[in-house]
Amino acid sequence: MRPKWMKMMMIAPFAIVAILLFIAAGGEIVMHLWNWLLPPLFGWRVITFWQALGMLVLCRILFGGISGRGLHRSRRRRMGERWERMTPEEREKFRQGMGCGAGPVERKA
Repeated sequence: MRPKWMKMMMIAPFAIVAILLFIAAGGEIVMHLWNWLLPPLFGWRVITFWQALGMLVLCRILFGGISGRGLHRSRRRRMGERWERMTPEEREKFRQGMGCGAGPVERKA
């Protein structure tokens, strides 16, 4: 049986190539979608591959965050811990404040 680090050394080149292919495919897809839709619809300029890649990075920073999903998980865990420490009255007050405790929704026929 091989040590763990040897397995990682064998997988690393494939992982690097896969990441680069994923980035290249994402840039190509964004570029082609942009150039196919936006210039005819709105009269905007055609973009290059590098501009499309820059847009992907910018969207990741603005909407996805730099730290990835770890921040959301820790926030969810902290909220779960707070919820567990609340009394039933505090939970009900929280639900009312969030608009979650408005009661059943009546549907019109």
